[in-house]
Amino acid sequence: MQNQKKHKTALHEKDGIVPPQTTDNEAISKIVTKRRKQPSAQELIDGILKGNITSLSRAITLIESKNAKHLEKANTIIKACLPHANKSVRIGVTGVPGVGKSTFIEALGKHVIALNKKVAILAVDPSSSISKGSILGDKTRMEDLVKTPNAFIRPSASGDSLGGVARKTRETIILCEAAGFDTIIIETVGVGQSETTVHSMVDFFLLLKLAGAGDELQGIKRGIIEMADAIVINKADGDNLKRAKLAKVEFNRALHLYPEKESSWTPKVSLCSALDNTGIDTVWNMITDYISLTKNNSYFNEKRNEQNKFWLLQTIESRLKHDFYNNTTIKKELKEQLKRIEEAKTTPFAAADILLKMI
Repeated sequence: MQNQKKHKTALHEKDGIVPPQTTDNEAISKIVTKRRKQPSAQELIDGILKGNITSLSRAITLIESKNAKHLEKANTIIKACLPHANKSVRIGVTGVPGVGKSTFIEALGKHVIALNKKVAILAVDPSSSISKGSILGDKTRMEDLVKTPNAFIRPSASGDSLGGVARKTRETIILCEAAGFDTIIIETVGVGQSETTVHSMVDFFLLLKLAGAGDELQGIKRGIIEMADAIVINKADGDNLKRAKLAKVEFNRALHLYPEKESSWTPKVSLCSALDNTGIDTVWNMITDYISLTKNNSYFNEKRNEQNKFWLLQTIESRLKHDFYNNTTIKKELKEQLKRIEEAKTTPFAAADILLKMI
């Protein structure tokens, strides 16, 4: 019996990894503290002025934050960057979903960078009215441009803001200019005529169109086309080239129905294929011609001054709205008035009058 071998079994405990005898808790604590430490406003300002992308991204995140604690820090950064701003060309690009905005902007961005310029692209993605979420997929759609050192792509959610532009796009432009980007391209949501808000923050407003989409005759209607400094018919390639040329003729006719612009610029219609990279140089030359004309006749600076006045009023309205709905007394009374409306004891107009008198 003693010579019998013991049966092997899997039901036994294996030796585990022997833990180290000592743990440097102090070293771990320092690493965690370092990770949690947020850069100061001055550190972010210094980084932005040196063209540091990480500092720029962090500052934009602060600006977009709805946290009241971040507001003062964000305002400090904007104030410090303002003297270094206003040295870029601001281009707004709009068009219906599917027109190829992202592909066009990537092609235009690569063309401009080849001219030794720095391009910042502020791409606004639509937010869901139900989940409030946004895909923010422009960095994946512009996969070549995102790898380029002189390009900065910042996708932002449109949220509940009108005009297809994010709530803080105007301030983001200032930071990008301070970081040395001399060409700012704003890609808007493209979901309707409220898109025209972008017109109030750019120098050149470009409308992308598709041939054969059935909207050539829409040019005779007042709206977004009236504000366009140029109409570019995208996807003018292959079998679509003939339709694109016909659409160009129709849009040119439509533009002649509008009165002369204050800038003395005559809006142009151009063809391009962002996919084949054809016509992009023509579009850029058109933009530079416009900038040259408006700077010579002083319209460029006049427009920017008007835009600044507009955004002053917009900022005041936004702040008043924020303060109103975050007032403790207003919050309490608002619930009461909403309840009274449901019970048909008051009207929306009477309830609003009561709430406004409480300010």
